[in-house]
Amino acid sequence: MQTEIETLPNTNYMGSKKNYESVKSQLLERYGTEIAEEYDPLVNCRTYNDWAKNSYVVNRGARSFKAVVVVEKKDKITGEVIKKYPKTICLFFRNQVHKVE
Repeated sequence: MQTEIETLPNTNYMGSKKNYESVKSQLLERYGTEIAEEYDPLVNCRTYNDWAKNSYVVNRGARSFKAVVVVEKKDKITGEVIKKYPKTICLFFRNQVHKVE
């Protein structure tokens, strides 16, 4: 049976194995094997703004998990990639949020 969180639209995770392993190891360290095995980057681990957009609030005092994404800056006219740079993002797991009523 699906939980309410599993019915939300998928995240924009792009499939980086390095980020997947990094976040999973942080989950393992903080919460243990059982929670780390439930990790699905498309469903239950999102940014603060993504949770808020889906009517969830991050619990007070929750510490984020760090991941690094590559941001591409594109030319406005041609659409070609001009520059790429790394950006650290903060993610929150499903057990760190609650639904806004």
